[in-house]
Amino acid sequence: MNRYREISSALLSWYDRCARDLPWRGIHDAYRTWISEIMLQQTRVDTVIPYYKRFLARFPSLTDLAAGDEAEVLKLWEGLGYYSRARNLLKGARQVVEEYSGKLPKDPRLLAKISGIGPYTAGAIASIAYDIPVPAVDGNVQRVYSRVFGVRENIRLPAERSKLDKLAEVLVPQDRPGDYNQAVMDLGATVCIPGTPNCDQCPLSDFCNAFERGDAADLPLIPGKPASRIIRWTVAVITDGKRTLVRQRTESLLQGLWCFPMLECSSEETPSMLVRKFHLAAEPIRNSIHARHVFTHLVWEMDVLPLRTAAGKKVPAGYRWVSTDELNALAFPAAMNAALRTAKELLREEEL
Repeated sequence: MNRYREISSALLSWYDRCARDLPWRGIHDAYRTWISEIMLQQTRVDTVIPYYKRFLARFPSLTDLAAGDEAEVLKLWEGLGYYSRARNLLKGARQVVEEYSGKLPKDPRLLAKISGIGPYTAGAIASIAYDIPVPAVDGNVQRVYSRVFGVRENIRLPAERSKLDKLAEVLVPQDRPGDYNQAVMDLGATVCIPGTPNCDQCPLSDFCNAFERGDAADLPLIPGKPASRIIRWTVAVITDGKRTLVRQRTESLLQGLWCFPMLECSSEETPSMLVRKFHLAAEPIRNSIHARHVFTHLVWEMDVLPLRTAAGKKVPAGYRWVSTDELNALAFPAAMNAALRTAKELLREEEL
């Protein structure tokens, strides 16, 4: 048994003992694998589980999803973040219905041509759902292999990424490729974690170059991330007694989701800015509260300001007045959580 086979065997033995019990495991269903893998991108497992269950309760099959409405898909995704995933999922489902009669193809090259499916997700679906021996390389997998094989160059460089991809390819066994890929993912998520790994619990410590050299915490080598850009907003939560003012975003960031009026000015300047920009007279009724939301390379620093205006005011272009029930039915991003709570409180007080 060569070294690669020994590594694969040790990892599968560990997986048989320690695999996480997850609702998308132990099944050969390409649609469910696809949903779980898309939801798991940039998102913790514990967060994903209830979303996964609710999503499948509403869209139990790929054809059900393809026939779905984008607004409802976004509402089910509300709070998960990275909403382009949801839009691409819906687009991809419709593509599969049109091009593959509603069944995800087995060939990872064809899978990778479907909207929202990249090389990693294609490998995950092909190996887990169809037992095809192909790798699925994400950040967890890169971290594990860079440590085991002592890759001490910047893994963002094409040559180093290619090296890791080739290692992943030769390590996937012909037998149980899906279990193997999930084993590497689990190892990276629970043992070979970022920062200081739990090497004393690792089934691959006997094979690990970084463990032998004592520099596992320093790997993988990734250049520092650029500083996040900060944008300061005043989020105007405006009520007219029974309704609040919202708009559906058309910008690429959070496109299709709903938000409250956002102004690049201070809370003190907001009433005059509303008059200039929207021809809407509104007066503050409470002090503002601070909220913060961090995107990948962007930070929103927000002052959430409650205001009241007279009933019957004309709606600015692109905006609409909504009641509490309508507010609950719309999909808002997590960035609007503080503003959304404030709006519901104001409307509830008006009803008393």
